[in-house]
Amino acid sequence: MNLLFVADPLESFKIYKDSTFAMMREAQRRGHRLFACEPRHLAWRSGGVVHALVREIVLTGAQDEWFVEHATPLRALHEFDAIVMRKDPPFDSEFFYATHMLEQAQREGARVFNRPSALREHPEKLAIMEFARFTSPTLVTRDPLEVRRFHAEHRDIILKPLDGMGGMGIFRVGPDGLNLGSITETLNAGGATTIMVQRFVPEITLGDKRVLVIGGKPVPYCLARIPQGGEVRGNLAAGGKGVAQPLSARDREIAEALGPVLAARGLLLVGLDVIGDCLTEINVTSPTCFVEITDQTGFDVAAMFVDALEAAMGAG
Repeated sequence: MNLLFVADPLESFKIYKDSTFAMMREAQRRGHRLFACEPRHLAWRSGGVVHALVREIVLTGAQDEWFVEHATPLRALHEFDAIVMRKDPPFDSEFFYATHMLEQAQREGARVFNRPSALREHPEKLAIMEFARFTSPTLVTRDPLEVRRFHAEHRDIILKPLDGMGGMGIFRVGPDGLNLGSITETLNAGGATTIMVQRFVPEITLGDKRVLVIGGKPVPYCLARIPQGGEVRGNLAAGGKGVAQPLSARDREIAEALGPVLAARGLLLVGLDVIGDCLTEINVTSPTCFVEITDQTGFDVAAMFVDALEAAMGAG
């Protein structure tokens, strides 16, 4: 197959831990041809098809000069066998526009994973609200009085922006309510921005678990991202320590309940975040942790992903 990865600049990849690189390496091992572009390279001329300036690459196996580039022609997206959308968050306006162009490419015959419309319809924090039976009590609002009432009920809460990533902008407010007003004003921009508030889950000390679901089925190991140095955030970007471990019964219950539902909507790869027994996020844009899980357990996550991608293409 000819595979196009829509991703961040190749030069920015940290290949020792990059999940997209792991996908590419496994795909090349199986004989698939690799192409890459960035969302900024997508273009759509009226009366024409969606196309992009793409880079055909071959992985070298080296750590520094890890790929060689053969050509950068303009190519219609529908000419590729599969397009893998792997642009990292934030889900900003440019990401949004890219999903629309990828959706047009789909209408022209392209196969895109994850499906562009599904990316738009599953904001990574809001998406959990559909599955409330698996979550900690949660409030989405821009009203500071609602936040105060939620705090009065639950006493120990987490506040976060809906568009945050990597643990950015997450605050904990305990029973004393210290700085609740100031934190709310900061996060909701004086009432202009919607925020999420959740009852604090104390099991965060054991890790914020990334549970990967591929083709509707859970990877048998998760990566517990354990907060370090007094942090309340386990995100690797916030200094958390990643420890791979087998799925718990609850992890598997959540993954097996959500997996088929999300896969049917065109989400080939999903990263569920679970703290204790509670689902806290559904990551759909560019889920990671392939390399950490594989390195620590020997389970080849990238192989499972390419298996699912090949199966999806065969089913098409």
